[in-house]
Amino acid sequence: MRGIKGKVVVVTGGGGGIGSATCLRFSDAGARVVVCDVNADAAQAVVEEIRGKGGEAIAVSVDLTDYDATQAAVEMIEDTVGPIDVLANNAGWDVDTPFLKSGPEFWSKLIDINLRSVLNITHPVLARMSQRSAGRIVSIASDAARVGSSGESVYAACKAGVIAFSKTLAREQARKGITFNCVCPGATETGMLESFMDAAGNKEKLRDAFTRAVPMGRLGQPGDLPGAILFFASDDAAFITGQVISVSGGLTMHG
Repeated sequence: MRGIKGKVVVVTGGGGGIGSATCLRFSDAGARVVVCDVNADAAQAVVEEIRGKGGEAIAVSVDLTDYDATQAAVEMIEDTVGPIDVLANNAGWDVDTPFLKSGPEFWSKLIDINLRSVLNITHPVLARMSQRSAGRIVSIASDAARVGSSGESVYAACKAGVIAFSKTLAREQARKGITFNCVCPGATETGMLESFMDAAGNKEKLRDAFTRAVPMGRLGQPGDLPGAILFFASDDAAFITGQVISVSGGLTMHG
């Protein structure tokens, strides 16, 4: 895809699952990758894998729920690597919990990780992009936000918020040439899905139910997502903004 080579790309939650697959794909396309993750060891492991293949990457460990720490991290990235061209908001967390069995402390944790973290890092990154009149922000939401998902009420609400936030910023920043788009995974085999199924109980029965629900007959893999993310980040998508695409094997279909 055009326009990826040499760009500075920040991927949050880059230490595992969809995030690490995305970091590797951006590196393969010639980007300079910032692997951002609260888990420093996981982030560094991805950096070492990228460097082992001849790519350029650094690891940044930061708690994205802390605005001041996130702002400092963005400043450090731009001072060290250069202006951020692409932000991929991928960090997230979830666990199967019916709404009536949850409470405010659990809600706050979900909101902080899945929604507030996106606000916290987008704010300082966008301020700099806006000054330069250039940039791409791609947020990984969820099909739970589009169609609902049992046991994920607050998570779905957060991801729906990410979609609405992205669409609104797409309008606000359109004349600056900065685009905002969302990629929605369906059920994807990541550590987060494993934790979700562990919490739900009867794990293998649930895995089988998820698999049978997908028309293509399998769960998503982390490597299924980066293509759509890179497309939205590329020059090929320069006239596309405020859009949402599902990568779900046909589990959800929108006209």
